Amino acid sequence: MRKFLPILIFALLAPFAKSSAAYQPKFSTAGFYAVENSPREVFSMNPAWRFHKGEVAGAEATSYDDSKWGVVSLPHGIDYLPTEASGCINYQGVVWYRKHFSLDSSLKGKKLFLHFEAIMGKSRVFVNGKQLAEHFGGYLPVVVDITDAVNFSGENIVAVWADNSDDKSYAPGKPQRTLDYTYFGGIYRDCWLVAHNNVFITDPNHEDVVAGGGLFVAYDKVSDESAELLLKAHIRNANKGVFKGSLLYDIQTADGTSVAKSKSRIAIKGGTAMSFARKVTVAKPALWSPDSPTLYNLYISILDQKGNVVDGYRRRIGIRSIEFKGAEGFYLNGKHYEEPLIGVNRHQDFAVVGNAVANSAHWRDAKKLRDLGLRVIRNAHCPQDPAFMDACDELGLFVIDNVPGWQFWNKKDPRFEQSVYSDIRNLVRRDRNHPSVWFWEPTLNETRFPASFAENAYNYINEEYPYKGAYSAYDMQARTASTIVYPIQFAHPAEGEGTTYSKPKFAMRDDVTYFTREWGDNVDDWNSHNSPSRVARNWGEVPMLVQAEHYAKPSYQCTSYDVFYRLSKSHIGGCLWHSFDHQRGYHPDPFYGGLADVFRQPKYSYYMFMAQRSPVKQENRLYETGPMVYIAHEMTPFSPKDVTVYSNCDEVRLTYLANGKTWTYRKPKNHIGMPSPIITFKDVYNFMDDKALSWKKRQKDVYLLAEGIINGEVVATHKVCPARRPSKVMLWLDNEGNDLAADGSDFTTVVAAITDREGNVKRLNNYYIKFHIEGEGRILGGAGELANPAPVKWGTAPILVQSTLNPGKIRITASVLFEGEQMPISGVLEFESKPSAQKAIFNAKEATLLPKSSDSSFSAASAKSDADIERERAVSAANAERLKEVEKQQTDFGEKR
Repeated sequence: MRKFLPILIFALLAPFAKSSAAYQPKFSTAGFYAVENSPREVFSMNPAWRFHKGEVAGAEATSYDDSKWGVVSLPHGIDYLPTEASGCINYQGVVWYRKHFSLDSSLKGKKLFLHFEAIMGKSRVFVNGKQLAEHFGGYLPVVVDITDAVNFSGENIVAVWADNSDDKSYAPGKPQRTLDYTYFGGIYRDCWLVAHNNVFITDPNHEDVVAGGGLFVAYDKVSDESAELLLKAHIRNANKGVFKGSLLYDIQTADGTSVAKSKSRIAIKGGTAMSFARKVTVAKPALWSPDSPTLYNLYISILDQKGNVVDGYRRRIGIRSIEFKGAEGFYLNGKHYEEPLIGVNRHQDFAVVGNAVANSAHWRDAKKLRDLGLRVIRNAHCPQDPAFMDACDELGLFVIDNVPGWQFWNKKDPRFEQSVYSDIRNLVRRDRNHPSVWFWEPTLNETRFPASFAENAYNYINEEYPYKGAYSAYDMQARTASTIVYPIQFAHPAEGEGTTYSKPKFAMRDDVTYFTREWGDNVDDWNSHNSPSRVARNWGEVPMLVQAEHYAKPSYQCTSYDVFYRLSKSHIGGCLWHSFDHQRGYHPDPFYGGLADVFRQPKYSYYMFMAQRSPVKQENRLYETGPMVYIAHEMTPFSPKDVTVYSNCDEVRLTYLANGKTWTYRKPKNHIGMPSPIITFKDVYNFMDDKALSWKKRQKDVYLLAEGIINGEVVATHKVCPARRPSKVMLWLDNEGNDLAADGSDFTTVVAAITDREGNVKRLNNYYIKFHIEGEGRILGGAGELANPAPVKWGTAPILVQSTLNPGKIRITASVLFEGEQMPISGVLEFESKPSAQKAIFNAKEATLLPKSSDSSFSAASAKSDADIERERAVSAANAERLKEVEKQQTDFGEKR
């Protein structure tokens, strides 16, 4: 039986704002989740680093005086950026980081590893003046054994030299000035200190063992009745003597019920490492799929001969089988996947911070995309943050996992090719246990490379993952004469016009499954980049309507959402280019083709995509499901006469004006194409109707109401009213219910809007809003980045608010930049940051030097007390009364039409 919400009312004011939810996502640390009964500990090293932009001689030395450097916390992206940060305005060059810290004596005698999730470009890591690591490449972990370099009698200093300058010796290699994204620099992901005993489960990115290192989980003979799991652990004994003990696995459901256990004896000689493989069977497993992303907790423990835990941690796993069967298409858990798999590409850069994105923001990105019913993410064009991979696991998003690369091959320097092979191996080692990994993309995006590389890349994937379920993709446009046939090949499907689809331009093979890696762009040429897909949100209604129609089903030849529902089984779907607006090196404009902008504020196309999800309500999901309806019309004097509605319901009833006319749309039965075509109600809106009723003081009778109907019942509604006089600033959190963690790194989006008295957003508005913050938070960016004060675009002005290291209340005041008694009254938002459960290591004195606020001089005067706000409201109310006489006189003297 299909289940539907009784009524789903779409929020007009804050489409992405969600009420606080009980669920708070948790993220892995250095590839695992720490557990209470294990001696293994993990500490955040993110807080309080000294930072300097530019080359400095001798900065690695412990004696170097860094007291004049600023203090920052990780993730850190060198500079704050404006929302228009393309065209190579970002810094490229050398930066230095130095962290002062002391170690607790309880860690003495343990193995200590620094785990940087990524450092952009080239990097060198020094501990107490000694260089311990050098790394090339900006997207995969840098893991450093610092055990013998630290001291417990005083201060330790970790110094990191990093350089995000163009360098053709390692991937991606292409200079930023000719690149479709940017090399935002710095230590832009998390840094962890991992401490454990001398007998320990290794880190796969540190050990450099083919198909080994750490924990490896693979699957065989998967069905609804049972699943066979291959569990392989790589364990090192750093002691001198032989270690004898046992290895314990315990697979548990989310509620702690054990479904399978395994215990085996192990013995490891001193100074060596060994791999131990074991097969475990889970009876009647709950299989992972996009629509049911069930995760198990796998607990791994090393026990000594007395039964004491020596090392151990938790890893989340999802039991599933995947098969690509050429002309038969894609099979999940032994069954043919009937629907096209539609997804999006994703660069991770965000407004203001660039690539230095908090873990919670990665989760929110995944959630916003899963809410649309999307099931695939292509990581463009690099390995993305581990937090994003964690989010895809639990939200049910397949991931196409890429190595770094874009339109570049270095024929002259063999180091480049070797760097790509290193990336391939380390990508698989990092991500192999994620159930969300759909297939690997080991070849370089849009690149002409030699046949030998295509063959090696394919082989290295299979070497690193020598079990069932390892698939690789290759772009047909590379036209490389490889002798290896990749099981998945990227191809563009559309060749027809309008609603037709004819045969593709290539000869399809029965042993290949096809997928479109990027679709949706339609540029005039690849220099100008004008396209109906590339629409900034603040350009307004008509451009956004054009973008949505272009993505859905245009009247001209172009791959669209509709096309994928007309293909054969062998072409299984495609990923839109692109999920969110993003910055670029080789063009002055950002890529405006996202479904939402750089702050993740939605465009109309976001709701068009949402209308393609199933109307069936699923219970106990972390993402939104069920029926929806959305009116893409603002009822301004410039709005179209036609009213566009997006809905996944069987019928939509549109009402215009109180006691006014209604129209009903019924979805054609057995139609071919996209699930929910765009609905257009012709010749509905007329501004003169608004004027006529407004002159009669009947403004409340002016509205559009859309009702989504299934089986004769109204299951979703959306109402739009014209925005009247700009009267106030409203504020809300766009946080998907996530608490703000008081770890000094987490941030959330706060949206300010100019509204009328009823709360309708005044989309057509050109104000600037200044923000003031009090309490345990800081606003990221200032006047120099147009972050504070911020321009109002399409009615809203978002900012990013970062936590401090102390939990507590945060109060934000937002006012128009130039205040006056007839200007909109200020808005206030109060919320709290919550204590962080993650232990951290930092120098408390250094932490006091972290910026308390990024308030600019423009906003210094915008702090408002409750009494101030009440006075503004009183003045506004008094002025409203005074204006009644003015309105009457203007009515008397105005044209009577």
